[in-house]
Amino acid sequence: MRTRFRAARGRIETQVTTLRNPRSLGAKLLLILTAIGLAGSIAITLLLASVITPSFNRLEAKSVDGHIERTRAALHEYASKVESAVRDYGDWNSSYDYMGHPTRAFEAESFSPLAMENLGVNGMAYIANDGHIVIARWRGTRGDDAVLRAALVAQIARVDFRRALKAGSSASFYVRLGQVVAAIGIAEVRRSDGTGDPRGFVLMARQITSGQLSGLLQLGAKLDLADVADQDRITSSATKTRIAVPVYGVDHHAVASAAFTVPRDLSVLGRRMLLLAVCGSTVLLLIVLVMLRRMIDRLVLRPLARVERHMQMVRASGSLGQLAEDGRQDEIGSLGASFNAMLSQLQDLREQIEAQSFALGRSESAVAVMHNVRNALNPISTILSQGIAQAPPVDRAMLDRAVAELAREDLPATRRGKLVAFVAAAVEADANDRTRRRGELEIGREAMAHVLEIIGAQQRAAHERPDLEVCDVSEILARNATIARYSGDLSIAFVFPGEAHLVMASRVILSQVIGNLLGNAAEAIAATGTRSGTISATVSEEGGETRIAIRDDGEGFDPANAPTFFQRGFSTRAHKSGGLGLHWCANAMGAMQGALRLESEGRGRGAIAVLTLARVDGEVRVAA
Repeated sequence: MRTRFRAARGRIETQVTTLRNPRSLGAKLLLILTAIGLAGSIAITLLLASVITPSFNRLEAKSVDGHIERTRAALHEYASKVESAVRDYGDWNSSYDYMGHPTRAFEAESFSPLAMENLGVNGMAYIANDGHIVIARWRGTRGDDAVLRAALVAQIARVDFRRALKAGSSASFYVRLGQVVAAIGIAEVRRSDGTGDPRGFVLMARQITSGQLSGLLQLGAKLDLADVADQDRITSSATKTRIAVPVYGVDHHAVASAAFTVPRDLSVLGRRMLLLAVCGSTVLLLIVLVMLRRMIDRLVLRPLARVERHMQMVRASGSLGQLAEDGRQDEIGSLGASFNAMLSQLQDLREQIEAQSFALGRSESAVAVMHNVRNALNPISTILSQGIAQAPPVDRAMLDRAVAELAREDLPATRRGKLVAFVAAAVEADANDRTRRRGELEIGREAMAHVLEIIGAQQRAAHERPDLEVCDVSEILARNATIARYSGDLSIAFVFPGEAHLVMASRVILSQVIGNLLGNAAEAIAATGTRSGTISATVSEEGGETRIAIRDDGEGFDPANAPTFFQRGFSTRAHKSGGLGLHWCANAMGAMQGALRLESEGRGRGAIAVLTLARVDGEVRVAA
C-alpha cells in the first residue's frame, strides 16, 4: 500500500511539473500576457508620440511665428516713428518757405545738433523735385560724419521718391549705408495746412543697432549684414532655434536680417512629457499584467491543477473518490461539480458492470458488455463534449477494442499491461484537451466582457457634459482674432476688450465656438465684395451672466431667417462643406449652460452673434 501511494505521489508531482513546462496552459498565458504587454507598450508609445509631439511642434511653430510677428512689428514701429517725425517737417510752413528760398538761418535752427538730437535722428536732408539735394547732414557720436553723409547722398540718388511715397504724403523704409542700417522717413514738403504744390522732399534717417534691436525685442538680437534673404529663415537645432527676419528696403528687398536665437523650451518639454507619459503608462501596464497573471493563476490555473491532481490520483489508485468542493459558484465550481457527478456515475456504472459480469458469466459476449458501457457513458460524453466540434484526440474504436480485450480474463499479463498503459494515456490526453478547451473559453469570455465594458464606458462618456472651468473670454477673443486676421486675404480690423472677463465654460469648446463665429463674420464681409471690414467684440456683465456680442459689417441677413441658421447641416455658402456649423455651436453653448443667438437689421447691414455664459462670481445654472 505504501509503495502504491509513493507511486501515485510521484505521478502527481510529475503532472504539476507538466503544468509549468513550455507547453502548459500557464506558460501559454504568460507568453500571451507578455506579448500583450509589449504590444500595448508599443501602441501607447506610438499613440502618445502621435498626440504629444505634433501638439508641441504646433505650439513651437506658433511661438516662432509670434517672434517673427513681434520682430516685424518692432521694425515697423521703429520706422514709423521716423516717418512721424519727418511728416512734421514736411507739413510745415517754414520747410515750404525754405525750399522756395533756402536760408542759412533755417539750416542753423532746424539742422542743428540739438534739433537732430531732439528729433532722435542721425541724418537729415532736403531734396528738390528735380532730384538735387538742397542740404544733407549726418551727425554721429563725434559730430558730423562725412563718410555716412556721402553714403546717404548716394542712397538718395538711387531712390525714386514718387514711387516710394505710393500716392501718399509720407513713407518709411530701411537702407544700408555701408556697415550701418538706418530707418528712413520721407515726406513731401507742403504748407502746414497741406495746401500748395509740393516743393520737394524732406528726409530723416535714424540708425538702428543690434543693441537697440535687442531692446525692442527684449532678447539678444543682432543685425546680420552678411546673411541676407528676402524670406524668413528658421534654423533649428536640438535645443535652440535661430530666426532671421528680413529688414526690407524701399524696393521690398532685404538690406539686412534681424537675427536672434530662442531656446526650444516647448520641444524639450514635449520630449520630457512624452518620456514621462510612456514610462508611467508602461509601468502601469506592467503592474496590471502582473496582477492579471496572479489572478489568473489563483482563480484558474490552481483550481485546474487541483482537478488534474485528483484525476491523476484516481487514475493511479483506481478509487473513484469525490473531489473536495470549495464552494465556488463560477465556471470552475461548475466544472468541479460536473467532475464529481461524472465520478459518481462512473462508480455506479462500475458496480453495474461488475454485477452484470457475474450474472452473465464468461459466455457473455464482450461486445454486449461494451455496448452497455457505451450506453452508460453517453451522458458523460454529452457533458464533456458540449461546445466542442473538433474530432477527439484519441481514436474511440481503438480504445473500445483495448477495453474489450481488458474484459477478457484469459488475457496475458504483458498484453494487459500494455493495454492498461494505452487506455491510461488516452484518458489523460482527453482530459488535457478538455482542460485546454475550457481555458480557451474562459479567456474568450473574459475578453468579450472587457470589450463590453469598454463599449459601456464609451457610451457613458458620450452622454456626459463637459467640465466647466474659469476662462478669460477676452483672452480667447484676442487669440482667435489673431488667428482670423492672418487666415485669409481680407484686411479686417478687430476690436475687442482689453480687460479680463471671467466666465464659467470649457476653454477648448468656447475657443472653437468663438473661432467659428469669427470665421463666419469674415466670410460675411468677403461676401459683400469688399476687401476690408471690421469685426468688433464687446463683453458686458449683467447679474450672474456675461454677454459677448460679436458684430461685423458684412452682408447681414433677413431677421425672419435667423432660426434656420441653427438647423443641422444648413449653410449659406454653396461652395463649403463640413466644419463645426452653427448647429454644433448652439448645442455646445447649451452644454456649457449658455446660449447663442444671431441678430441682424437686414441684408447689407451686418450681423451680431450674442453668446451668454455664467459669470465666475454668479451662480452656474443647471440645465434641465
